[in-house]
Amino acid sequence: MNRDYLDNSQIDLERLHDDYYGWKQPEKPKIKVLTPLILFLITFVVVVLAGAFQYGVNPLSDPSEAYKGLPFALVLMSILLSHEMGHFLMSRYHNVVATLPYFIPAPNILGTFGAFIRMKSPIPDRNALVDIGAAGPLAGFMVALPALIIGIKLSPLVPVVSGSGIKLGDSLLVKLISSIVRPDVPPGYEIGLNPIAFAGWIGMFVTAMNLIPIGQLDGGHIAYALFGKWYNLIARLALITLVIIGIWGWEVWLFWALIILILGIRHPSPIDPFQPLDIKRKLIAWLSMIILVITFIPVPFSGL
Repeated sequence: MNRDYLDNSQIDLERLHDDYYGWKQPEKPKIKVLTPLILFLITFVVVVLAGAFQYGVNPLSDPSEAYKGLPFALVLMSILLSHEMGHFLMSRYHNVVATLPYFIPAPNILGTFGAFIRMKSPIPDRNALVDIGAAGPLAGFMVALPALIIGIKLSPLVPVVSGSGIKLGDSLLVKLISSIVRPDVPPGYEIGLNPIAFAGWIGMFVTAMNLIPIGQLDGGHIAYALFGKWYNLIARLALITLVIIGIWGWEVWLFWALIILILGIRHPSPIDPFQPLDIKRKLIAWLSMIILVITFIPVPFSGL
């Protein structure tokens, strides 16, 4: 790179864009609303149905009982929406062209495969990387946390029955909340998560998955901005860790590692890779890494 850029106290980003990246900041396009809105409404309906099934009713044979899936749907969709809107709003703040969230309905126990946004222009610098990468998990976490606390408080105690049904793993955070909110669990019993608590649990699980410090995951953005030249080593160690716990723990982590490997563990450079992180972004990045540690579950599901 021409040293003239680095000798100036203020880097000429527009010139750098043109000469080295062949890209100029585009005008903000009109945001497409119709398709994201339709997908959101369809996904909401499917998640309501999934929540009703969890409640023990069949909304397909008895539609009048479908409303019982609303608590689960409202909480889960709020978590997912806040996560994606965090990314979207921070992208807009940093003049990164991004779409509204696209929700994906699915015929599974949750009623959805989640949601995503598409970023259509490069991220300007490392501080923006942290803002955009962390905004989603932090926003989702802030919605999932009270849902989990309230849900656990209202959940019934059920007898522990060995080998019956699907068992949910506990993260460090879930164990802490359970010990504080429900210290009354007697031996031989456990907390049977109600739909609100289950939605909060899923929100924490999704947060942890997204914060894994690899590639284009939210954690990959944060780790690249925070660790710089050490990012590639950290990403490879994280991938190896997923493979190990996939072999000796939950096999789905192997599938997740394969997807990440196909998408690539390398992280593209922002437009200005030289701007250092300010103290606020460093704190946000480390907070995100702490949330990863306390929400990660090596074996989230067992008894399948």
